[in-house]
Amino acid sequence: MQFAMFRRVAAGGAVAALTFAGVGAATISPAYAASAKVSVVHGIPDTPVDVYVDGKKTLDNFQPGDVAGPLTLPEGSYDIALTKPGEPVGQAILKVDAAKVPGGANISLAAHLSADGQPRITPFVNDVSKVGAGKARLIVRHTAAAPAVDVRAGGTPVFQDLTNPKEAKADVDAGTVKADVVLAGTDTVAIGPADLNLKEGTATVVYAIGSAEAKNLELVAQTITGLHSAPHGVPSGSGGLAGTGVATWWYALAGAGVLLLVGGGARLATARTGRR
Repeated sequence: MQFAMFRRVAAGGAVAALTFAGVGAATISPAYAASAKVSVVHGIPDTPVDVYVDGKKTLDNFQPGDVAGPLTLPEGSYDIALTKPGEPVGQAILKVDAAKVPGGANISLAAHLSADGQPRITPFVNDVSKVGAGKARLIVRHTAAAPAVDVRAGGTPVFQDLTNPKEAKADVDAGTVKADVVLAGTDTVAIGPADLNLKEGTATVVYAIGSAEAKNLELVAQTITGLHSAPHGVPSGSGGLAGTGVATWWYALAGAGVLLLVGGGARLATARTGRR
C-alpha cells in the first residue's frame, strides 16, 4: 500500500467558501439558542460533489481531500445531501436525514468509505477543551476502506488496533514527530511516514481516507486553533494546520467515544448510487 500524499487544510476555511446563506431557514432554532461550529471533510476518492444542507447548495464541486469550514449553525436538525457536481439534490448519491447538531459543539462531518468500501457520512464531535502549556492535541480517525491499523510515532505504536470509523486522541508535547500508519500488529506501512508539526495550543485531526484495495490511501488533516490554557489564551489567528501536527486525543461521547447521534442515520440514496 502506498503513501499517496498528506493533505493539510486550515480549519478556518482555506479550501472552499462555505456560504450557508439562507441555510436551514425553516429549521433554525430561536435566536437565543446555542450554536455549533461545523466543518466538512471530503474523504471519498475520485468523487467531487456538491454539498446540500436542507435542500440548499452550500459547497460547489467539493474535491476529495478538501476540508471546509467551520461554519456556525444554530442547534437543531439538518438534512445533508451529496450530489455529483451540477446535479439536483433529488439525485443525491449520499445523504443523512435529520442530522442533530447540538448547541455549543464543534463538529466535523466526514464523507468517507466504510471498512467494506461503501460511501457514508460520519459526524465526529471535536474535543476543543484547553490543552496544557507546551502541549498539543492529536486526533486520529480511521475513515478508510482498510483493516485495523496501528499509528506509530518514531516507529513506536501510540494507538493500536484502530478500526473504521473509530478515533483515538492524546495530548502530547508540542513539536515535530515522524508518524506512519501500519497494519495492526505488523510493520507493514499503509500510509506515511510523514513529519507532523504539532503546534502548541492546537488540535490536529488526522483522517486516514481512501481504499487499501485501490492503493489510494492518504491522510487529510484539519487543525483547530485557540486551545491554549491561561495565560496563553490568545488564539493564534487563522494559523490553520499545524503542518502535520499530531496532538492526539480520544473523545468519548456518552461513554461510547466517536459518533454524534444522527437521527435517521446515514444512508445511500435509493434513486442513484454513488461510487463504491
